[in-house]
Amino acid sequence: MHKYQRFFHAVALMDMGIYLNPSNGKFRKAIKSEIYVDKSDLITKLNERVGKENCNVCVSRPRRFGKSMNLAMAAAYYSKGCDSSDLFSELAVAKSKSYKEHLNQYNVIYINMQDFLSESKSIDDMLNLLKQSLILDFEEEFENINLHSELGMTYSMKRIYKSDNVPFVILIDEWDCVMREHMNDKEAQKIYLDFLRNWLKDKEYVALAYMTGILPIKKYGTHSALNMFDEYSMLSSKGIEKYIGFTDEEVSNLCKQYDINFDDMKSWYDGYRLNGTELYCPRSVVKAVNERTFGGYWTETETYEALAKYIAMNFDGLHDTLEELLSGQPQPVDTRTFTNDMVTFANKDDIMTLLIHLGYLGYNSSNKTVYIPNKEIADEFIVSMKATGLWKETIETVLQSRQLLADTLQGNADIVAQAIEKVHDSNSSILNYNNEQSLRFIILIAYYYAKEQYEIIQEMPSGKGFADIVFIPKHNVDIEKYPPMVVELKWDDTVQTAIKQIKDRNYPDKLKSFEKILLVGISYEKDIEKNKKHRCIIEEYKIV
Repeated sequence: MHKYQRFFHAVALMDMGIYLNPSNGKFRKAIKSEIYVDKSDLITKLNERVGKENCNVCVSRPRRFGKSMNLAMAAAYYSKGCDSSDLFSELAVAKSKSYKEHLNQYNVIYINMQDFLSESKSIDDMLNLLKQSLILDFEEEFENINLHSELGMTYSMKRIYKSDNVPFVILIDEWDCVMREHMNDKEAQKIYLDFLRNWLKDKEYVALAYMTGILPIKKYGTHSALNMFDEYSMLSSKGIEKYIGFTDEEVSNLCKQYDINFDDMKSWYDGYRLNGTELYCPRSVVKAVNERTFGGYWTETETYEALAKYIAMNFDGLHDTLEELLSGQPQPVDTRTFTNDMVTFANKDDIMTLLIHLGYLGYNSSNKTVYIPNKEIADEFIVSMKATGLWKETIETVLQSRQLLADTLQGNADIVAQAIEKVHDSNSSILNYNNEQSLRFIILIAYYYAKEQYEIIQEMPSGKGFADIVFIPKHNVDIEKYPPMVVELKWDDTVQTAIKQIKDRNYPDKLKSFEKILLVGISYEKDIEKNKKHRCIIEEYKIV
């Protein structure tokens, strides 16, 4: 069979006309779902670009963050192939001045690049299949126009626009699938990017091009092949933050509506911060509401190997950095050298930048640091780190952290001291052993399990100074079972000094609302000849 016959045969197996001027069926299903969060004001933002020079937009964010939903919404709004006035009349976009001007007024091409890639053996096959599929739709829809389709897809679009003067809105989902599935094939990537540039750049027939994917646009050297696109990502959202995921307010409203604990929801799924906006993974929130329980819903859609293969790399001491992240300590990152692919890594910053785009790390643009955003992702790190076999001591510490918390709450000071000493010895090198920061890291790892019951605050201002580590019970926790704790750390000093400092400087001052507080002093001797002995005192303290 000739290769073009193969393309036509493959297309014949698909529904005809689904790429050009689609119906609003996908978005109608979303509106009818039990849980629907209105993100239609994104269209107001897009309308500001329609028909202008800045009409090319690429939004990258992690999987399951609502990319396809937003595209289905845009298709329903712009497509001439349907009347969506009933779907949008009660949504936020209907209040905008541009709402009626653009509603169902455009020739819309709505494609998922993954569909074409999956049907093809090479990048050339994929692009030919895409072109032929669209040409078939054009011929069916515009049968009265002599398209001269033998001259190609782009020429056909020019003919259509010249004839009816209606420009195209081009919506592309999974735009980066070539970068992810042909990650080592630089030539295929270049061919693909050149195709997109030739199709979309400076074309009069394009009213709006809106692409979504996981990765930002691939860089070649210091330039991008698609430099006509304005990009929005997990690094820089430039004013569209609230359309990237669910916001605090939206999740709070869902929790009230379905009688679900908001603080638990926040602990499990919050943590992505873009320009001061708190964001949650939509899939995880919806699943937690539907299932009425919390769990790793986002991470269950991909095996742990997806994360494990990247964290197993040890550029520039990446393994130590990941341990710090797991303990709750944000780490500096330079995102500028990342080339927006999944194989070109020059240093640990490139790995961490990729993990930001994949959703495994959050990014704080104000101080350029990364962090593990929430419990769902932290649990995935534990599973992946365990799978690599490279963090045996750290994983053992995490697994034993439940018992350490229990011993602390029961006042078993000698057992706690022995446990902390064991963790300190196995997780710190001689070079960084003797400093308080190292000990603080050890404490945070050792009490990893405590994050389920406590908000853990480092260097909390209170009384006449700053308490090293304070454990504040979460609002739904039994405070008789899990009272607040103030931990003071000392090295090469007595444990009695640690407890005395807590009292003398009145560190419990910020915990006046609690009747009982545990004071925990931990110290160790820095002299290796003295075997680095750790000691602990645990006292019950009552506010007078």
